[in-house]
Amino acid sequence: MSGIPDFSDSELWVIQTTLQERYGTVPDIQLAETEMRLDPGRTELTPCPTAYWEAGDCHFVVVKTGDRRYRCQFFYRIHQMYGTGIDQYDDLTECVVTLLQVQADHHAREHADELD
Repeated sequence: MSGIPDFSDSELWVIQTTLQERYGTVPDIQLAETEMRLDPGRTELTPCPTAYWEAGDCHFVVVKTGDRRYRCQFFYRIHQMYGTGIDQYDDLTECVVTLLQVQADHHAREHADELD
């Protein structure tokens, strides 16, 4: 047991509200557990609560790594995984908004390359 609390109702509300603003609807958010290496100097894996959803062909995860600490990434396939460039957030809204913005920017770049 890691001692990291599950996502609270208010944290889930933040995710749902942000997704509602982005997509006009809330994708199905699934709660899961992800094993993460929280200390880069150690090989120990810690189970962490995770929120997962899909939008189109993209998959998103927000991992809770502690009280008011979050990591996030999006991916298309196993070899197409992307982060935001920020290792850890202490504000969930900032985490989700940045994740969605980085993914939207990535998507726009990919489709602009297809038009060239």
